[in-house]
Amino acid sequence: QVQLVESGGGLVQAGGSLRLSCVASGSIFSMNAMGWYRQAPGKQRELVAAITSRRSTDYADAVKGRFTISRDIAKSAVYLQMNSLKPEDTAVYYCNRHPNPYDYWGQGTQVTVSS
Repeated sequence: QVQLVESGGGLVQAGGSLRLSCVASGSIFSMNAMGWYRQAPGKQRELVAAITSRRSTDYADAVKGRFTISRDIAKSAVYLQMNSLKPEDTAVYYCNRHPNPYDYWGQGTQVTVSS
């Protein structure tokens, strides 16, 4: 059974930092590359960062140099360190398999960046 639980969001001023966490079912985590996605109001969900089982990473242009994705195999967790946050980073953030995310999505975690 797929389980994805995101946490760590909140309200932060522009220029601030947040660290998001996602705990995934063991079978999902160990076998797959994982990604952090976000969905802003009125916009489609987009991929912002991905990490393979070998810890190779990739980032959307909008977050390169500001966000860092990492994973802890022992904890079946994936993290997103977000620095130098901008108001345009405001969105609900989700984790899921990447590519080919599961149909199931967790509840996400809200990130709000004030100007």
